[in-house]
Amino acid sequence: MQSVAMRDDAPLWLFGDQLGPHFHSGPEHRHREIVLIESTSALTRRPCHRQKLHLVLSGMRHLADELGSRARIVRADTYRAALRELGTPVVVHEPGSHAAAALVNSMSDEGLVREVVPTAGFARSKDSFARWARAQRRFRMEDFYRDQRQKFDVLMEPGGSPAQGRWNFDSENRHRPPKNASDLGVPVPWHPREDSVDDQVRGDLDQWERDGALRAIGADGPRLFAVTRTEARAALRRFLHYRLPEFGPYQDAMLDADWSMAHALLSVPMNLGLLEPLEVTRAAEREYRSGKAPLSSVEGFIRQVLGWREYVWHLYWHFGPSYLRANELNATRPLPEWWKELDGDQLDAECLRVALNGVRDRGWAHHIQRLMVLGNHALQRDYRPAELTEWFATAFVDGFPWVMPVNVIGMSQHADGGRVATKPYASGGAYINRMSDSCRSCRFDPAQRVGEDACPFTAGYWAWMHRHEKQLRGNHRMRQPLATMRGLADLDAIDRQERGRHEF
Repeated sequence: MQSVAMRDDAPLWLFGDQLGPHFHSGPEHRHREIVLIESTSALTRRPCHRQKLHLVLSGMRHLADELGSRARIVRADTYRAALRELGTPVVVHEPGSHAAAALVNSMSDEGLVREVVPTAGFARSKDSFARWARAQRRFRMEDFYRDQRQKFDVLMEPGGSPAQGRWNFDSENRHRPPKNASDLGVPVPWHPREDSVDDQVRGDLDQWERDGALRAIGADGPRLFAVTRTEARAALRRFLHYRLPEFGPYQDAMLDADWSMAHALLSVPMNLGLLEPLEVTRAAEREYRSGKAPLSSVEGFIRQVLGWREYVWHLYWHFGPSYLRANELNATRPLPEWWKELDGDQLDAECLRVALNGVRDRGWAHHIQRLMVLGNHALQRDYRPAELTEWFATAFVDGFPWVMPVNVIGMSQHADGGRVATKPYASGGAYINRMSDSCRSCRFDPAQRVGEDACPFTAGYWAWMHRHEKQLRGNHRMRQPLATMRGLADLDAIDRQERGRHEF
C-alpha cells in the first residue's frame, strides 16, 4: 500500500519584511497559520525613524487583516517570548540580518523553530551566488549584473547578446537637471490613502512615545509608501506607465524642490517583501519591448533591481559579520548631534540641508543624495563607518540591516579598501553644482577652496585627499586627483581651515 505523506501544519512565522504572497501563499505554505510578532524590544532597541516604524507595523497589521482568521499577531517583549507564548514550533524564512539569523538558529536549538526555509525575497539563491562567487577573481557589480541578465534572460536577444548590443546605458543616464526648472515635470508618484489601520498604528506609536517606551527620530507624517500587496502593485504600475521614461536620464540629478524626481519609490514595498524582484524586472522589460519606454531608462532601472539590490543582499552574507567592522581609512569621528537628530536647519550648505531635512521629513532621499551628498560629506569628515551604517539603517524608511553595509561601508565610505568600489566616491562642490540647483541659493561658493565662502565639499575634498594620501596612493584611479592636489598652492591653508571647521 502506498503511504500518504502527512501535511505539515506548523505555523509560518513572518518577519516584518516578509509580507508578500510569495512568502506565505505558495503550495508549501498556503495551509499554514501565519504568525506575525510585534516585539517591543525589536521596535524600541534603537532610535528609528518614526515613519519607518509606522510602515513596518502598518504592513504587518494590514496583512493580518487581509488574511483574517489565518493570521495571528503576537505582541511580546521579545521574539523568543512570543514563540514560547505560541506554544508550538514554527517554520520561518531566512531572516535579513546576521543577528536575526543567529537568533533563529538559537531558537531552533531550543525547539521553538522547527525549520528555516530559503527566503522568497530575491531572485537568486544563496547557493547559486556562492557558485558564482567561487568563479570570480574579483567582485564587480557589472560582472554580477551581466550574469543576472543572462541567467534570468532579461533584456537579452536570441544568441545571447544584450538588447541593442549594449549592457550599460550609464552615459545616457547622467543628465543634469533641466536648466532653470524647479521640478522635473513628470506625473506625481503614486500616493496611498491612510485608513483605520494607519490611525491605530499612529495612536500606538504616540502612546509609546508618551510613556517613554519609544524614542523615535524624524517627523511623523502622512504615509508615503505602499505597505500592502495591492498598494505595491499600484505604485509599480504608476511608475512604469508614467515615470519610467524620465527616470533614466535624470536618475543622478537633484532638484531641491522636487524630492521624488522620476524615481520609482519602490524600495520600501520591495524591502517589505511585497514585490518580487523578477516580477518588477519583467514588468519594466515589457515597457521596453512594447515601445513605451526607452531602453536606457529600463536598463538603468533593472540595473538597480536585478543588479545592485541583489548584489548587496548576497555580499552582506558572503562578507559576513566582520565586514561591519571594516575601516580601512581609519575614520574615527563620531556622528555630530545635528546629523543624528536630523537637524538640517542648523546647516548653511544647501545641498546637505535639503538632503538631511528630506530624511527628517520623509525618511528617504534618492541614491545620489545618499551617495554624493550625505555619504560624500561623511567620507570627507571621517565619520565612523559602523556608526554611519547604523544611522542609514535606522533613519531611512527602506533601511534594513542587509541593505546598508555594502552601500555605506563599501560604496560610500570606501572603508573596505576597495572590495566593492574601485575608487572612493568623493567629490568637490563642482559635481554637486553640475548635478543640482542647490548651489544657486547656497552661501558657499563651490569654486572657492579658502575663505568665508569656501564650499565645505570643495575644501573638504582636497583636505580629505591630503589626509589620506598614503592610503590612496596605490589606487590607480586616484593618481590624477592626487597629482592635482599636490599642485595646489593653497593646500596648507585648506588643511588649516578644514581642521577648524565646525559649521557646514
